[in-house]
Amino acid sequence: MSVGLILITHQHLGETLLQTARSMLGELPEACEALAMSQSDDPDAVEAAARRRVQALDTGAGVLILTDMFGSTPANVASRLARGQQRRVIAGVNLPMLVRVLNYRDLPLTELVNKAISGGHDGILLCDQECSDAAARSPHR
Repeated sequence: MSVGLILITHQHLGETLLQTARSMLGELPEACEALAMSQSDDPDAVEAAARRRVQALDTGAGVLILTDMFGSTPANVASRLARGQQRRVIAGVNLPMLVRVLNYRDLPLTELVNKAISGGHDGILLCDQECSDAAARSPHR
């Protein structure tokens, strides 16, 4: 039994991240999807739709909800979904975080949260000097 995964983001960011992860990993698990929000969407209507999707994604191991920016409407909707449930919300989703989550989906929810946060954090690097130095040493220039 794997943790369900939903990305609740502005516009189609979540869908794009999932498409990119699919191109990198080949396949995505079934219990994995994205929900897009626009400025014109009614937050209550989106929350109701998200609640239905989260319930469908939860096969008993819980659901991890990734969102793009803390304090934004998608993050606020996601936070309301997690209250009193075996659900966790992480804001600040990025591609390294998502790939880490997809690679460790069979972990318990609490451990998966830790993997997600470390993957997101470890994927943020200052590349101006390091990348230039690595490129200069690369035999594939």
